[in-house]
Amino acid sequence: MKTQFLTYEVNQDYLKLSAKGEWTLSNVRQIEQKLRQVPCSKKIVWDLSGVEDFDSSGVLLFIEYLERFKEEVEVDVVGYSNNQKEMYRLLTEHDEALVEARKVSEFEKIGKTTMEVLVDIRDYVTFLGHLFLAFINIFKRPKDFRYKEIVYHIHQSGFNALVIIGLTSFLVGMVISYQGSVQLAKFGADMFIVDTVAISITRELGPMITAIVIAGRSGSAYTAEIGAMKITEEIAAMRTMGFDPYAFLVLPRIIALMIALPLLIFFSDVVGIYGGMVASKMQLGISMTQFVDRLYEVLEVKHYLLGMIKGPVFAFIIASVGCFRGFQVSDNTESIGLHTTASVVNAIFLVIAFDALFSVIYTELGL
Repeated sequence: MKTQFLTYEVNQDYLKLSAKGEWTLSNVRQIEQKLRQVPCSKKIVWDLSGVEDFDSSGVLLFIEYLERFKEEVEVDVVGYSNNQKEMYRLLTEHDEALVEARKVSEFEKIGKTTMEVLVDIRDYVTFLGHLFLAFINIFKRPKDFRYKEIVYHIHQSGFNALVIIGLTSFLVGMVISYQGSVQLAKFGADMFIVDTVAISITRELGPMITAIVIAGRSGSAYTAEIGAMKITEEIAAMRTMGFDPYAFLVLPRIIALMIALPLLIFFSDVVGIYGGMVASKMQLGISMTQFVDRLYEVLEVKHYLLGMIKGPVFAFIIASVGCFRGFQVSDNTESIGLHTTASVVNAIFLVIAFDALFSVIYTELGL
């Protein structure tokens, strides 16, 4: 005969729920099927006097459905033994302790993340201090200035990046021209597309696009190179021999990028404006001669210079963050990937943040 673990009868004022038999792990599925069928339309009186045996699985199932029923209706529990009371108390206390532990762990995560950010900021400021001292020492001993390495890194970070920067800038110029021309054509102001393309690219988009591409290309390379040198203990060997890694590894990269990035921005401006010129001819029928004539009228030298000023600042941010993350690499290859990703993310974020700062300053100065 099949055991009835749960029965219920509906009275006028309440629903009487009677638990019976063995509420153990082997019977939990059958009991749960019955519990799902219990209607929650009126007050429930749950009688446990018929339970012959129980274990933690049975009590946990009881606790789960007791909470569910309480969300719907009022529930009274009757007929439970001292043993059932004790197990119920132990399991509910354990459950509450787990919840509290989870809350603590979430606060711990927030605290740890905050501390990691603060430690990174502190370490970066320390890194800048070492860099400044290395810069001062180079001026004291100009013979230690590494011209060949600077030229090499200008070639690597500048000349080798021309293709990707040129392609990106050309496409961005075309997109601005296409999108702008659709709106301007509605008002018969087709020629103002030249103003939109020229000023937006020289002041904002040229420097921004170039810096982001270089952050992903050269900034990550700096982190990977210095990180690999740290894993192979080349940096430790340099220090042992009395060489300053900041003077030999960091300064040439930073100086090279501060020289290369303004040149790349100029190239980006030219190619971006050319992309806008091509799109204007295709979309609005503005000839290249008309475009150039209008360009002479609207593109003042100050717009070019305001964008160019950002170059050395962005270059310093990208190169210093890339080298800083390289020095943070620990003694495993996985760390190179993590810190390379971090260097790109940090550099792009700081570039955008400083670009916003430049915009505020230019606006306040009326430029």
